[in-house]
Amino acid sequence: MAVPCPCLPENSELLPLEGAGEVQTPVLCRSRKLELGDPVFFRHAKAGEICERFRTALLIVDGKVEREVNTYRGDDQCFF
Repeated sequence: MAVPCPCLPENSELLPLEGAGEVQTPVLCRSRKLELGDPVFFRHAKAGEICERFRTALLIVDGKVEREVNTYRGDDQCFF
């Protein structure tokens, strides 16, 4: 089963006995100490889920925004 995985900050991972939750998701970061309120970015398990919510997506290469593209929602498409 695919699950969301933390990608930033680098060297972050879900705790072995925990999973990604709606609001509180325990994350272990080996590169630095995370403080309450620090942002953590996850890769979605299914790209379609996030494309249902946003009209555009940013394509990032080497940490920089390369371009902005429409999602299928941005193209006024809907799939069931």
